[in-house]
Amino acid sequence: MTVPDAVPVVELRGASFAYEDGPEVLSGVDFAVPEGRALALLGRNGGGKTTLLRLLSGGLRCTAGRLRVTGADVAYDRKGLTRLRTTVQLVVQDPDDQLFAASVGQDVSFGPMNLGLPEDEVRTRVREALEALDITALEDRPTHLLSYGQRKRAAIAGAVAMRPRVLILDEPTAGLDPHGQERLLAVLDGLREAGTTVVMATHDVDLALRWADDAAVLVPEGLRTGPVAELLADADLLRAAR
Repeated sequence: MTVPDAVPVVELRGASFAYEDGPEVLSGVDFAVPEGRALALLGRNGGGKTTLLRLLSGGLRCTAGRLRVTGADVAYDRKGLTRLRTTVQLVVQDPDDQLFAASVGQDVSFGPMNLGLPEDEVRTRVREALEALDITALEDRPTHLLSYGQRKRAAIAGAVAMRPRVLILDEPTAGLDPHGQERLLAVLDGLREAGTTVVMATHDVDLALRWADDAAVLVPEGLRTGPVAELLADADLLRAAR
């Protein structure tokens, strides 16, 4: 799935993970995200998709194996995690788990401010992120007054303001009506055209087929990756992922 001789932007090598006092969720997973691609991650509920995304973004640490960014192992110290989080950003499924500030603009500015950027740079990043998500008019709106779709886009804007090379989204279309889904996909297309690599976890095979370049499918036997049309034509694989 990767381009020959190209270094993946972010990569798991031999990654395993188990929650405390629980069974292993992932075992020996190799997963590389090549730059400039749209990748759909599919698998059964409870099968480890969210865990995999959190490992890629540094929210969880492998119990075995390695996380690498642009060819170098990630150090889980302050410097290493800052490097990771300015390269990879995760947007969780429920925007209410991510939004916390009083207004949309304040929420979107939080990440850049934490990087210690100058005030004018923070303002520029906030403006660009709001424009990219088509929510400029909502900058001063209290987050608790937003619709569900608006909250989804505000949460994504907060990640976009960090200017990551890889944007990871956990079930971003869940809970949206068809119009809301199409608006969100148009936004993601715009981000891709601007150079952002996008990884999306989804349960929707049809969505993956029309949106993604590549697919990764988590099944009990491990992770399968490949070009989306080729991989998702495997009926046995899809049955195993349900």
